[in-house]
Amino acid sequence: MGSQHDKSSRTGRRHSARTRLIHEGYDASAHSGAVKAPIYHSSTFLFDSAEDGAAFFRVNNKVALPDDPDQAGLIYSRFSTPNVDLLEKRLAILDGGDRALAFASGMAAIATTLMAFVSAGDVILYTAPLYGGTDAFLNRVLPRQDIRLTAVAAEADEGAFRAAADSAMKKGPVRVLYTETPTNPHNEIVDLGLCRRIADYMETVQGVAPVVVCDNTLLGPVGQQPLNHGVDLVIYSLTKYVGGHSDLLAGAVIGRRDLIDAVYGQRSFLGGVIDPHTAWLLTRSLETVTLRMKAACDSASRVAAFLNRHPKVSRLNYPGLLASNSRRGRLHRQQSSLDGSTFSFDVGTDREAAFRFLDALQLIKLAVSLGGTESLILHPVSTSHSNIDPARREALGFTEGMVRLSVGLEDPDDLIDDLEQALANV
Repeated sequence: MGSQHDKSSRTGRRHSARTRLIHEGYDASAHSGAVKAPIYHSSTFLFDSAEDGAAFFRVNNKVALPDDPDQAGLIYSRFSTPNVDLLEKRLAILDGGDRALAFASGMAAIATTLMAFVSAGDVILYTAPLYGGTDAFLNRVLPRQDIRLTAVAAEADEGAFRAAADSAMKKGPVRVLYTETPTNPHNEIVDLGLCRRIADYMETVQGVAPVVVCDNTLLGPVGQQPLNHGVDLVIYSLTKYVGGHSDLLAGAVIGRRDLIDAVYGQRSFLGGVIDPHTAWLLTRSLETVTLRMKAACDSASRVAAFLNRHPKVSRLNYPGLLASNSRRGRLHRQQSSLDGSTFSFDVGTDREAAFRFLDALQLIKLAVSLGGTESLILHPVSTSHSNIDPARREALGFTEGMVRLSVGLEDPDDLIDDLEQALANV
């Protein structure tokens, strides 16, 4: 699907990321002039010759000979398809990664990435809190494989982070440093530069640096580029802002080629690749992700300002309200270009008050997920983070009165009206 016009204009100036997300990697002349890439529903692909097939498999199995191609061609849809190839080319653009891999879900991306780098006896150092599904995979599944864990608070200072690293290394070799920022749903800000320094410190002690992995779902590639701050791999639930229409399920990992190659091998075994139709939908969505995210964030700032003034709302966790002279505010503005459109706040002091508020909403939809065109809201303790041990969940700052709101693309005045009438029930 390559195009001779992928990288620059006729003047020699490199096209912007926004332009490349629409044009790069696709040559309409190779597809009967179709402006958009066709969907390739095929489980397998022909080889031009027996030797081509053998060469493709040597490349795919990492035993390539000197005259073999740099990349394997299309073999079988468990490895890739034309739609997946095009999507992955474009996914790498906004984050500035060497390569991207697309998965059937965000959790498939997370689980496959972790399994590519850790084995029995290895350790993962992670910041807490994390998305509920990630937390459950770390604390319920991986220990059964004798993979050890050490947690550190998301906003820990350098001394506390180094102490956690020392504790982790006593359990075994630390292979992955995993983080999520801003955190879901508290919007705590993890210092990505500090994560890099801690990884480098661990290299001096154990001889190899852990792979630094960051879940960037809440701000997306439009609002934050973790690879520019020392992260090795960035992970997404593409279901959220990148997909952006609440009509697909997908995930991705993006970063340095050698690390992505390792994850690719694991994906090939586990079979978590995205299907052609969903890849096609995501390629469509990438063309508007910049516009959609900026519009949602603009609306969220107005909604948050309203909630910040409301007497029945407390503990509003919206990054746009962070004081510019505070450590969190400085760090957020250093790492991010958007304030996001998903945040949490407390309504009353108990579950009953939160439920009365949620049930009174008429426009905002009560459902899990975030980052769609419609505004969504949920009660984390009883839904998205219900699988976390209650005592640990309370220690992480989850309360019965907390709700999480994802602001969509509706008129913000309509959202404010809906929130105001619902709050009258608290």
